Amino acid sequence: MSARILLVEHDPTVAEVVAGYLERDGHLVECVRDGAGALSSALAGPPDLLVLDLMLPETDGLQICRRLREHRPIPVIMLTTLGEEIDRVAGLEVGADDYVVKPFSPRELALRVQSVLRRARGVSAPTGTGVLRDGDLTVDVGAHRVRLAETEITLTVREFDLLTYLMDNPRQAFSRSALLEQVWGWSFGDSSTVTVHVRRLREKIEPDPAVPRRIVTVWGVGYRYEPLD
Repeated sequence: MSARILLVEHDPTVAEVVAGYLERDGHLVECVRDGAGALSSALAGPPDLLVLDLMLPETDGLQICRRLREHRPIPVIMLTTLGEEIDRVAGLEVGADDYVVKPFSPRELALRVQSVLRRARGVSAPTGTGVLRDGDLTVDVGAHRVRLAETEITLTVREFDLLTYLMDNPRQAFSRSALLEQVWGWSFGDSSTVTVHVRRLREKIEPDPAVPRRIVTVWGVGYRYEPLD
């Protein structure tokens, strides 16, 4: 599954190693070292996926991700340093689909890239190619489109996967660890990833995100989808 990947990494050694691994997987990789170059390249010709370092000179990765999300739903894998939870959560809050903590194995990153690309292209989607409906909410799984009443809603790859999984399994309570495994494909990971994505989904599909009616919290367990119909 080859793709055009934009790699934004200020460290030339890291960029060279990562690009080499991705190119061996058959991807076309363009490397840039700063935020200005990343924005210019991504907006001129949108890549299939963006691998984005959080710490960049002048314009950091969070600003880049936020500005790109205003224009295009490009899948983003964020590279964070030291594994600080605040960095990971901040990246997810602005729309990153995944993150990898430095120092990391280039092969691990390559596998994460494959996973995000598969989901972005609808391969192995949890609900196939059907249409899910709940009141004024419509999810066309095959077309990867979501509408709320007459408005089309833009979701990241992970937000879309989470929503379709929950809608396809209504009224069932799932722990955060179970959702990490079923939706992200991770056998271990940070549960704050799920928490952030649930919060972002509620902001997009709930009439009042502070009092959610569709994605409800099951205290002591996790989350459950309650159809409005």
